[in-house]
Amino acid sequence: MSLQAITYLVVGATFALYIGIAIWARAGSTSEFYVAGGGVHPIVNGMATGADWMSAASFISMAGLISNMGYGGGLFLMGWTGGYVLLAMLLAPYLRKFGKFTVPQFVGDRFYSKGASAVAVLCLITASVTYIIGQMTGVGVAFSRFLGVSNTTGIFVGMAIVFMYAVFGGMKGITYTQVAQYCVLILAYTIPAIFISLQLTGNPIPQLGLGSDLVGGDVSLLSKLDVIVQELGFSKYTTALPGSKLNYFVYTVSLMIGTAGLPHVIVRFFTVPKVKDARASAGWALVFIAILYTTAPAVAAMAKINLFRTLNPGLVSSANYDVTAPDAQISYDERPDWMKRWEVTGLLKFEDKNGDGRIQYYNDKSKDPKFAAAGWAGNELTVNADIIVLANPEIALLPNWVIALVAAGGLAAALSTAAGLLLAISSAISHDLMKNIFAPDMSEKGELMAGKIAMACSIVVAGYLGLNPPGFAAGTVALAFGIAASSIFPALMMGIFNKKMNKEGAIAGMLSGLFVTLFYVFAHKGLFFIKGTDYLGLIGGANSFFGITPEAFGAIGALVNFAVAYVVSKITPECPEHIQHLVENVRIPRGAKAVDGSHAH
Repeated sequence: MSLQAITYLVVGATFALYIGIAIWARAGSTSEFYVAGGGVHPIVNGMATGADWMSAASFISMAGLISNMGYGGGLFLMGWTGGYVLLAMLLAPYLRKFGKFTVPQFVGDRFYSKGASAVAVLCLITASVTYIIGQMTGVGVAFSRFLGVSNTTGIFVGMAIVFMYAVFGGMKGITYTQVAQYCVLILAYTIPAIFISLQLTGNPIPQLGLGSDLVGGDVSLLSKLDVIVQELGFSKYTTALPGSKLNYFVYTVSLMIGTAGLPHVIVRFFTVPKVKDARASAGWALVFIAILYTTAPAVAAMAKINLFRTLNPGLVSSANYDVTAPDAQISYDERPDWMKRWEVTGLLKFEDKNGDGRIQYYNDKSKDPKFAAAGWAGNELTVNADIIVLANPEIALLPNWVIALVAAGGLAAALSTAAGLLLAISSAISHDLMKNIFAPDMSEKGELMAGKIAMACSIVVAGYLGLNPPGFAAGTVALAFGIAASSIFPALMMGIFNKKMNKEGAIAGMLSGLFVTLFYVFAHKGLFFIKGTDYLGLIGGANSFFGITPEAFGAIGALVNFAVAYVVSKITPECPEHIQHLVENVRIPRGAKAVDGSHAH
């Protein structure tokens, strides 16, 4: 059976499973639509949270980023998993004790202001919409490569699948679908890693294989990789850092608090029966996420070794190897089939800069004179980081069913997170804006219908943005974390741990954190309307704020949020006494009210 036929079979079977679960788990009430009735078991919720969290960025992009960055890519592992520790310890149990449906509703009730709730909705939608662009783009990439359809067709199919299980099932349908999607994506990630670890090191456990010796030699995989990348002019794989240590630290913090502030992740902790279950859910989520996250560094390193082995066959096997020898690189005409298949997607590109017909893949920014002496005119191969995981089984010549499973896993990762984000957006519109602000007399049936309509409209908007991504699409995931870190996380923290924080301080803090982060990111990327204006020149040039990159700026935005909120709260009326008592009650997480959206006084 051909690769495409097997891929259609495997992906089709997983889609049938998702739709079957959605039909079984239809939501019949607002409680089931928003929080799955509040009765999800902690282990089930932990697995669903893992799928919700492990998006296309985690499944498709993270190993590619680590592969390109080396040691420095560890900041994604530390930041994204560290955020769950913050959630488990500082947010999940207290938010569950409050007994609400959504983050904006918590903000609105805690800060006794519909205006605060509306600002939280603005922050939530801004973060969620930017995040979802990457998911829909990932769906398009996976479909176009593995199913032989156009990117546009792939996104339309993805929209239809999400529509069927998210609109009808709500959080209840999404939860059980995400459990199935977690099983698919974790098998799709670990099975190829086990195969490749056995091939390269003889060790079936990828995490151990990363530190093992290569088969047929007495040199470790990482030591060999260090030698190879330095031969090609790159920084040492095991010590490379992206930018300054300060930027590395701030970037990690931004990812951590951004994770803890993402609304589609937080809402999962409203779906469990009791407060202790919320904390247990976070713990189980960390276990399920760790399976993939501890495998990712091994996948990254082994994929890099295999890529170099493809382009320079003797570079991995030989101890003394001249990388610039005329016959050291493969010729373009002799490139393997996997390269031909990925060239069609545009994510792998070759440009013969010196006209010798061979593929020179190296760091052309390196000052090493041997490259110029060999007649090399610059790096000739562009490898998009997003193809590392998806192409890895093909590079390693694994069986077709493994390649098909990876395709299904990539789609499961993108669709599971897209569904969670869409639910967060639709509940913010139907529950927080319509029900709580504009139409408080709306019936439960009307609210449920409004939620489904909002979900359907959100899917259309998400699909449009996937088909027509804005100019900053490449940085959307980092931007989403920056927005959540600078606007939502501080408001939640102050709402729980500072009983005297008032509505004026919270609103001013959220708006200032959001504005300063968006300004820094957009100014850096030149996306303001007045062309040719160097906005960052006002503070000394690009990345000039102590060398901090836009992707890491969310942590600085959070500090601005905290500072502005504190100052404003000191010069405005004090928080009402009954709200202070409410905060004290929430801070003692013994038992919890039913999650019915009612007030938790």
